[in-house]
Amino acid sequence: MRTLDPGGFDLLTFDCYGTLVDWEAGIIAAAGHVCTNHGVSPAEAGILSAFGEAEHVVQGERYRTYREVLALTLEEMGGSLGFRPTDAECDAFADSVGDWPPFPDTRAALQRLGGRYRLGIVSNVDDDLFAETTRRLGIDFDWVVTAQQVGSYKPAPAHFEEMVMRSGIPRDRTLHVAQSLFHDIGPASALGYATVHVNRPSRGSGSGATPPSSARPDAEVPDMAGVVDLLLADR
Repeated sequence: MRTLDPGGFDLLTFDCYGTLVDWEAGIIAAAGHVCTNHGVSPAEAGILSAFGEAEHVVQGERYRTYREVLALTLEEMGGSLGFRPTDAECDAFADSVGDWPPFPDTRAALQRLGGRYRLGIVSNVDDDLFAETTRRLGIDFDWVVTAQQVGSYKPAPAHFEEMVMRSGIPRDRTLHVAQSLFHDIGPASALGYATVHVNRPSRGSGSGATPPSSARPDAEVPDMAGVVDLLLADR
């Protein structure tokens, strides 16, 4: 653990889905629709657990676009939840990413943080899907690194290495902010980044839609408003 000095950073990097965007709501809505089509009614926690168990396994097999990952994830979820999705349902599930809503505090927090820091995204997503999300976030990031651009998925380190190369801002001047201990806090900490865990309440049990992890951040806040309070208390 280290003491976070707000003046010690030039760049804030963010995971997107789960941190800025309510991916649990999006996953539950999209997968729940498919469940209803097939006459099954799992609890929200069950949907998120099935997603968390399947997604990172599919991502770890080999690089596929995130659309392909989501389609295969839904197939795997169906096996545990009691349905077999159609190809059209798998495609619709992948398309739903653009409809996943930002958290209510996200836009205001990013606007305030952007007044002091450069802002970057490191996300396990395709470029076109993130373009849809950007419209909902209403802010232009200085740098965006996606899985499609680096050909791998976090917790692999390529997103972070690419961000350093593009931004020219060293790791010790960058603060990484994320919800997932598994995908973000663990690998970023191992690479030497200072980290903030946005520990939003989950609709699921345990770690919700992400695999469990014992990673420890340098600071923890409940939401993006907490990031503002942590870094802009002097303003």
